[in-house]
Amino acid sequence: MINRPLVLTYLYLFIYILLSSGVILYNKWVLSPKYFNFPLPITLTMIHMGFSGAVAFFLVRVFKVVSPVKMTFEIYATCVIPISAFFASSLWFGNTAYLHISVAFIQMLKALMPVATFLMAVVCGTDKLRCDVFFNMLLVSVGVVVSSYGEIHFNVVGTVYQVTGIFAEALRLVLTQVLLQKKGLTLNPITSLYYIAPCSFVFLFVPWYLLEKPNMQVTQIQFNFWIFFSNALCALALNFSIFLVIGRTGAVTIRVAGVLKDWILIALSTVIFPESTITGLNIIGYAIALCGVLMYNYIKVKDVRASQLSSESIPERMVKDWKLEKRSSDIFTPNSNNGNGGSGSSDMNVDEEAPLLASRLSHSGRMQVGNHNK
Repeated sequence: MINRPLVLTYLYLFIYILLSSGVILYNKWVLSPKYFNFPLPITLTMIHMGFSGAVAFFLVRVFKVVSPVKMTFEIYATCVIPISAFFASSLWFGNTAYLHISVAFIQMLKALMPVATFLMAVVCGTDKLRCDVFFNMLLVSVGVVVSSYGEIHFNVVGTVYQVTGIFAEALRLVLTQVLLQKKGLTLNPITSLYYIAPCSFVFLFVPWYLLEKPNMQVTQIQFNFWIFFSNALCALALNFSIFLVIGRTGAVTIRVAGVLKDWILIALSTVIFPESTITGLNIIGYAIALCGVLMYNYIKVKDVRASQLSSESIPERMVKDWKLEKRSSDIFTPNSNNGNGGSGSSDMNVDEEAPLLASRLSHSGRMQVGNHNK
């Protein structure tokens, strides 16, 4: 029989990769002067934040799909506001980069994300400088430099915007870990949007008023409701798909899916946007950086699993193993009594990784998806 949980897991992964790639390509198409010609990245980001915040409000307050967390003014002022500021900055700078550099080169630059996150974690004191991790970060940096050197249409402004956005996102991830976890708060994608999206919208209003509002009054900007509505809807759906993927897979699967998505994006962008030319040096540099990223992911996942094992005492592990064995025997006995052989076991073969996901994934691993909506 077909293993339904496994099929659903791959379906959710496919939807996540499709939506993540689609949002990035859609944003590039909307912003690029050669295509839809809406060169206002802050405005586009504000549309996303406003739409996401409104939907989250209805889901939380009207339809009561999820309950709001206990939010005090102190937590909002010390946690939500700074996190929202860096979240808005990362989206603003990341979307602005689409005006200057190709999608393929942007994905190659995003290989710097582990480097930026590690550096910010060391600065904030949530991680320690280690030789093995430092070697991986050095390998990633060398790969990105080689890839940048091979970029035909290299643009300093676009590269600076993208790298700044990466470091803003890295600082947001670290601040989320430091501030929210310190307060004992856990936000799912809906409650995250409920609290963070409106605040990010307010932060974006200031640069929008100074930088883009005067241009909107001078130049003729086309506005198509269905284009922006579908674009914002795709960005919102991406957040929900990430929630589904995290609920059914583990850290390794999510990271591998992210790498696969990057390669698909690089290939698709050269087809959809012919001006995006990839050189051999681009591929070599990105491959070098990717090796460093994969090694870093392996180290982090191994550290998380090691910390889990060390945090459990031997009696606790024995009880857990006994419960798993008992559950397996309980599942097996009815099948053998009914004479169905192994036919019923596939239906009961639920992914054991999903219930353990909350403790297995670090907060950085849980939140790194929010950035794919860029």
